[in-house]
Amino acid sequence: MDDALSVLLGVSTSTSASASASSSSSTTSMAKRLCSSSTSQNPNITAKLNPSMDNLLETLLNLADSPPSLSIDVSFERLLDSAPGDEDQSHLIDRAIKVSSLLLESAKRSARKRASHHNFLAWPLPPDLTIKVFSMLDTQSLCHAAATCSMFNKFAMDPLCYANIDLRTVVPKVNNAVVSTMIHRAGKSLQSLKLGIVPGPTASPWSCQSLVYTIRNSVDVSSFSWNDKKTRQGKESFILTRSCLNPLSGESGAAGSLLRRLHLYNIERMDNASLSMALSACPSLLDLEIVGLHVELRQTLMSVSMSCPLLERLFFESSKTGRDDSLKSPTCVDFVNNCPSLTSMALRGFKLPDYKIRILLKGFRKLKYVDFSTSYSITGAFLRNLGSGTGGNLLEVLILRDCMHLKEVEVARFLTAVLTGDFKFLRHLDISNREGLASEGDWYDRCFNSRIIPLKEVSEERPDICVLAEFPSEGSFIDIEQMVDSEFNSEISLPSQLSSRTSDDSLLMSCSESSYNSDHGSGNEEGQDSGYVIFEESSDEVDFLAI
Repeated sequence: MDDALSVLLGVSTSTSASASASSSSSTTSMAKRLCSSSTSQNPNITAKLNPSMDNLLETLLNLADSPPSLSIDVSFERLLDSAPGDEDQSHLIDRAIKVSSLLLESAKRSARKRASHHNFLAWPLPPDLTIKVFSMLDTQSLCHAAATCSMFNKFAMDPLCYANIDLRTVVPKVNNAVVSTMIHRAGKSLQSLKLGIVPGPTASPWSCQSLVYTIRNSVDVSSFSWNDKKTRQGKESFILTRSCLNPLSGESGAAGSLLRRLHLYNIERMDNASLSMALSACPSLLDLEIVGLHVELRQTLMSVSMSCPLLERLFFESSKTGRDDSLKSPTCVDFVNNCPSLTSMALRGFKLPDYKIRILLKGFRKLKYVDFSTSYSITGAFLRNLGSGTGGNLLEVLILRDCMHLKEVEVARFLTAVLTGDFKFLRHLDISNREGLASEGDWYDRCFNSRIIPLKEVSEERPDICVLAEFPSEGSFIDIEQMVDSEFNSEISLPSQLSSRTSDDSLLMSCSESSYNSDHGSGNEEGQDSGYVIFEESSDEVDFLAI
């Protein structure tokens, strides 16, 4: 044994440089968890350099089965004692460490190569079917599978595995680099992209739970420091910026050309220009969901109208409830004309007068799902005669939860129309309100147990309709007053009568289509049935409204 150790450590003198380089490169290979690397040594080449290496290694490895009397540590101690000086003993120890490191890394690399070969032989699925299975995994599970072995890593790099990218998190954990990497891996195969911070589990389709992210509705913030959310110089940040969607328009828009679904949640730094550029790269978009972004409703609908003509579903929840009143009537008309295939529309938390809503509902002929939860200025007048015309009669779901200006009398008229045979396809109606419904004359006077709304009759004659009418036993009038005060302090709205100019646009109903004169009212006209009374609307929109 002493002779074997002497020869082995003597060889290490001439090979210490190569041993160090091999150890470093193999360590890098281990960090990447690859079973084979460019630093793998060919045994035949090694044998040509030193023909006695194979016999030497075989002798050394046989020592593992030797009896205790031939202990390696005893032999090494004798070898150290035979060294002439302290410096020689130190060099001998260094050589032993280098040789053992080289042998250990070689053994690990060989074990990975054997395991990889075994995986290829034992894995029951062909490559194309394995890729198909991987494409059904969520993004996080796919990344875990890719880190398992080199075979799975190779399969997980296929673009089909990244066709549906879901990078939603409860707290900030994803940055622009991660998004860019995923999009580039998908290439033209990208069909769905979900990105941002979602405060909790995905809600049911008819749920009115807000998805806007705040520290209050986050479910996992116990170990999260808001200081980590701020960008630090020289460190990776978990903040998504306005440029996080730039890869969609890169390479002549290849990544976004076939994108069908785009869901964006609470990306603080996203602005109108960045979102517009991203949408311009997605001409095939069918499903758009925007929650908590600091973008205007008007600018967003303009971008959608210009870039996404095939859109079928729009879900847009404002980050500043009740303060975004940017939507204009011409924008509504362009949106209706340019996106005729829309079947589902949710505009939550915006300031939407009734006449603008009516333009949308009467214009979209295929609309089945409508959600205006927490929207301001809605009185319900847009519902008048909606089910008997060419627009709105296909509605299956109508959600008006927590619309503070929603009037009791308008809800009663709507349900009466349902009883008379209108809205034959309606299956779900939500008129619940945490502050009760507004009365006809003064919306400060709240209704919590209406006697004029025919809820019982509807449940008896239309049992196929699920009606949610949840009201508290008493209202929070302080909250209402505070809300009104904030509205008047932020801006002053003055009503103005429009001239009696008639629009020739086909989207609006003519007077002959209405069963009563007030059908064309905006809902904000305070009892005037002769025509529109517009609040906070500029004079350049007269052509889009009818008297």
